[in-house]
Amino acid sequence: MIDSDRLLSTLLELVRIDSPSREEAEIGEHLVARFEGLGLRAERDEIGNVLARMDGQGEPILLAAHMDNVMPCRGVKPVVEDGIVRSDGTTILGGDDKAGVAIIIEVVRTLLERKSPHRPLEIVITVQEEIGLFGAKALDMGALRSKMGISLDAGGGPGSVIVSAPSQDSMAAVVLGKASHAGAQPEDGISAIVIAAEAISHMHLGRIDEETTANIGTISGGTATNIIPDRVEMEGEARSRSEEKLAAQTASMVEALREAASRHGGSVEIDVDRTYDGYVLTEDDAIVRLIAGAMRSRDMEPALTATGGGSDANIFNAGGVQVVNIGIGMTQVHTTDEHIAIADVIAAAEVVLGCVALSDE
Repeated sequence: MIDSDRLLSTLLELVRIDSPSREEAEIGEHLVARFEGLGLRAERDEIGNVLARMDGQGEPILLAAHMDNVMPCRGVKPVVEDGIVRSDGTTILGGDDKAGVAIIIEVVRTLLERKSPHRPLEIVITVQEEIGLFGAKALDMGALRSKMGISLDAGGGPGSVIVSAPSQDSMAAVVLGKASHAGAQPEDGISAIVIAAEAISHMHLGRIDEETTANIGTISGGTATNIIPDRVEMEGEARSRSEEKLAAQTASMVEALREAASRHGGSVEIDVDRTYDGYVLTEDDAIVRLIAGAMRSRDMEPALTATGGGSDANIFNAGGVQVVNIGIGMTQVHTTDEHIAIADVIAAAEVVLGCVALSDE
């Protein structure tokens, strides 16, 4: 059903368009023009998300992907060899998530060519996914009619269905000490670096358990080797698919900072924000049943899995739309070794087609 050559051509065209996060205007305009050229109603909202609608029969379904890429993503030169698409090694490929966008475009074109009954489609291609899901967070969820949807933004081969994802707490801390000359009066100073280091050494980080992870990702402070540093800024996070475990992990990281500051006579300012909420779907939920049925009809056995990462699917689920990610074959994303198998992209497109075409249900 899917035109594999055309799908590949679309993917290659999209990855050649520079679109780092916050610089998605060019690809956004390109996508609006593409969807309008296919007869869909399309627009960009205030933040730059592309929204397109295609009339159909029955209950609408959401198809979602994101258009931004992580760096280095300028001047991508895709290479196709032995059924694999990769970059030339100087940049990422950008299949995360332009492969998802290409799949959506190909599904629309296939439906138009077949002229067979299909569900109404609501298409959302977000911006700024890679830097905090900001496009999805800014989306007017009240404008969506769909109660369920498919996000095309996951690794894993055909059959992978992400039905559970964690909540994330982000932490920003400023550790305050007291400056002093490191050679003449070190006793008069309070080292913010020592406080921060001691706090981190008392934190349980990395893989906490099968549901929970934690990390300190950035730390900066100090001005010179001969000055006791009086300020350190640090950022970290905790994630878990258990709200109870997440609360405990976040609290323990905060307490480690406060205790270390107290021991040394310093202080700490801590800001904890909920970045996104987790979700859990089961094989009994309508969207999971729909996807599983489409996969089995194409000789794929659905593998319902959990992830430790967040995505736009978290935001959609929190907004009342049951959305799951499905695997589209993305491999070694966010690296210059990123690649994707054409067969996996085609398989994912066939699954999506099976979910939206009424004659295939």
